Amino acid sequence: MELGPDDEITLQGPALDAQRMARVCGPLHQHLQLLEKELDVRIRNQEQNWLLQGAQADAARRIIERLIDASLQGDIDADTLHLWIRGEAAGDHEVQTPILLHTRKGAISPRGLQQSNYVRSILAADISFGIGPAGTGKTYLAVACAVHLLERDEIGRILLVRPAVEAGEKLGFLPGDLSEKINPYLRPLYDALYEMLGFDRVGKLLEKNIIEVAPLAYMRGRTLNHAFVILDEGQNTTPEQMKMFLTRLGFGSKAVITGDITQVDLPGGQVSGLRHAMEVLKGVDSIPITQFTSRDVVRHPLVQHIVEAYDRWDARHSKPLSSNRRHHATSD
Repeated sequence: MELGPDDEITLQGPALDAQRMARVCGPLHQHLQLLEKELDVRIRNQEQNWLLQGAQADAARRIIERLIDASLQGDIDADTLHLWIRGEAAGDHEVQTPILLHTRKGAISPRGLQQSNYVRSILAADISFGIGPAGTGKTYLAVACAVHLLERDEIGRILLVRPAVEAGEKLGFLPGDLSEKINPYLRPLYDALYEMLGFDRVGKLLEKNIIEVAPLAYMRGRTLNHAFVILDEGQNTTPEQMKMFLTRLGFGSKAVITGDITQVDLPGGQVSGLRHAMEVLKGVDSIPITQFTSRDVVRHPLVQHIVEAYDRWDARHSKPLSSNRRHHATSD
């Protein structure tokens, strides 16, 4: 039964001590204020009873239940609460067992249903794809899965790969050899590794070649065994390069391909290897493809609105901006 704007429901929660109640309500009751504003509801608390009024009172009830459960673990930040509210608006009510990816610097947990599905696909499949706009955690979570498996000795090495495609800048004007020229484009991958393992450990693993960061061209002719290989910015590969990469996989290895098919920087209108692979591999059940959308963005809330605005523009015009949307490398 749908609720009307004046309908009220009651949530009988557990008895909470002062610390857990503060975590649920947020600093100066900011969590409850955000729920009231975003869901257009009224929230009152009387000891163990929560009185919720408004057409979206049931959604507010589910989020308060999540806040109560999460308050056992520690503080809940506003970003996490924003994601829960966004998930409710999108109809994602499914509750799954939390996933924890263990790294040297602490545990990482995916945010939201789609991120959880993505991580489960990576851990279960030998080859998987993560497709979607910037800020959805595609690359970051892939690196987290790689570090998690490395720390558990389930893989022997990590390879982070990007195509050497100019994204609005000319590589020829940068100093150094090809490896040094491509290094700025690989920076988001380094940043993720530093956050998860620490600067000193990453340096040692790079020296031992347990972690390798390289342009896609360096993969030709290699067979990669017992490795976790991530191809980032996959939209900037050609179909031939994508086939070459996918056929490098050896025994005991995993490959994750990430990219955004609306951000193609290939010259001369070349076909994107990522888009081509999505068509070719569409019927292969053992290769999951996770599709992220603007509602899965986990950066500043404005990023979601920006992505949606560009999508609306593309829908109104016959030619998308995909060939003109030049961007700097980002940690997706």
